Amino acid sequence: MQNLTKSKKQDGNILVLGGYGAVGRTAALDLAARLPGRVIVAGRDRARAAELAAGSGGTLLPARVDLADPASLEQALEGVSLVVLCVEPRTPAAHPARLLFERGIGLVDVTATHALITEVERHDALARERDATAVLSVGVAPGLTNLLARRAADDVGGAERLDISVVLGAGEAHGKDAVRWTVAQLMDGGTGGARPLRVATWPPGRERSHHPFPFSDQHTLRRTLGVPDVTTRLGLDSGALTGLLFGLRRAGVFRAARRARLDGALTASLTRIHLGGDRFAVRVDAHRGGRRATRALTATSQSRFTGLTAAEVAARVYEGQVPTGVHHIEEAAGLAEVPEALAAHGLTAWAGDAGA
Repeated sequence: MQNLTKSKKQDGNILVLGGYGAVGRTAALDLAARLPGRVIVAGRDRARAAELAAGSGGTLLPARVDLADPASLEQALEGVSLVVLCVEPRTPAAHPARLLFERGIGLVDVTATHALITEVERHDALARERDATAVLSVGVAPGLTNLLARRAADDVGGAERLDISVVLGAGEAHGKDAVRWTVAQLMDGGTGGARPLRVATWPPGRERSHHPFPFSDQHTLRRTLGVPDVTTRLGLDSGALTGLLFGLRRAGVFRAARRARLDGALTASLTRIHLGGDRFAVRVDAHRGGRRATRALTATSQSRFTGLTAAEVAARVYEGQVPTGVHHIEEAAGLAEVPEALAAHGLTAWAGDAGA
């Protein structure tokens, strides 16, 4: 892997928060291979950070950072020019974006929660004033879905409607934060009246049912691409588990569990369920009049590719390929070819006919 050349704009170390988790571990190790000795892996448990650093052959540095303890974060920011946030703050108020931008430190954020994304967007003017760059919607969904959406929309000359379908491997050992987030969205239950959709996420694969699910893309892409109608849907590679989860949602079981404060118990239960494989796929269908364009991709291990996407974006930010301010991944020209860069890791893409 080619080492990075630091730009004058981006200098210093890269701090990966949540760096020993399912996503952060991949991001930290990939960045450390490019910038040995300049990447700090951090989280609430310093022992776990130190264990990962020791196994990296000296390419990673360990630190303890708890987002609930601002003093620990401020101490860790010494000499840092970019933070890769691989753990979700519990509330918008706990998000470190403002603190980072005040210090001129950049941010690559894998959060998938709309409220947290909105919090970072609020500080765009501050980021520009302090010469800091932030990239949001980084990962698989949001992230690679956003990039596919931009391409599909361009294929039809500007989409009027986007249908985004995501299939996750139910057999993958997803991180606890990812499972907690999924449970929270199932408990929320808001789908905007959209209906399930049956599509083949990877030709010549069989059609699967995808159910409306509140990925943040459905909010973001309406603004960044100017598409008035965006629906995001989710399915699992296990049809039985997909039917069970969304059947329970329709029946109101998840909302009842929220009222009973059973969030933790549900998260723990779903973390232990592994019915299926570890392959994921995403598909975007763009519509304009009678025209439709399809873009899709597939690979194994959604958590790994979220980390690889974060690392690739962070590398480009570090090199100065993305301008100052807060951007979503599909807005920056310097990030347009991220899927091609990930092909070396096993990501395969496909484009459908843009005709009528």
